[in-house]
Amino acid sequence: MFVEQPLRPLVAKASAADLDVLREHIEAGRIAPTIERTYPLAETAAAVSHLIEHHARGKVAISV
Repeated sequence: MFVEQPLRPLVAKASAADLDVLREHIEAGRIAPTIERTYPLAETAAAVSHLIEHHARGKVAISV
């Protein structure tokens, strides 16, 4: 509506071979997620507040 270019959805197709390569990189330690902080389940509200306030610099995980 506000852009002159046509917008198209991006669709990614993962093949079994692509997922195998990704798994190999993860198992070798070449790829790792950046987990900034882990909250216990009882502190889920605090975790959501942390995200809403844009303080997170990585993933925020809830441990169950």
